[in-house]
Amino acid sequence: MNGKLVAGFIVVTALIAGALMYWLQIYAFYSPLTLHQGVELRLTPIGSGAPEIIPVEKFEGIDADSSPLRFRSCFTLPLSLGTLTETYQIYAKADPLIAPGWFSCFDAASIGEALKTGEAVAFLSEANIAKGVDRVIAVYPDGRAFAWHQLNGSLEE
Repeated sequence: MNGKLVAGFIVVTALIAGALMYWLQIYAFYSPLTLHQGVELRLTPIGSGAPEIIPVEKFEGIDADSSPLRFRSCFTLPLSLGTLTETYQIYAKADPLIAPGWFSCFDAASIGEALKTGEAVAFLSEANIAKGVDRVIAVYPDGRAFAWHQLNGSLEE
């Protein structure tokens, strides 16, 4: 009988710990962002290292202090894709990171597929926004845009 109690305690403890870990990863550290909180989106012009602020509409974003890779945002740009490609640096190795399921406007799989097929174009927003991390913005022809942070490989040496 004691073995059943010990085993039951271990199972219940493991279930509680697992549920807590899940909650911590998916919900606990994220907070919503607004452009009024000092968040500005920028793009890096061709031939320049100084990112420029871009006009953004319908912004939704999340971030967390626990990691620089947790930034995600969805918005629209009033600039045409042609203007953007002529003016700003394209980001060749864009790979959107998965957002929490509750942040429904950001679908990393469909953004990644659109980048592969050429339906969307990725631009360098800011290089080394955190050590070893770039901010990337993917833009669709209809003005929908998505931003995330990704590792840039500079820390691998």
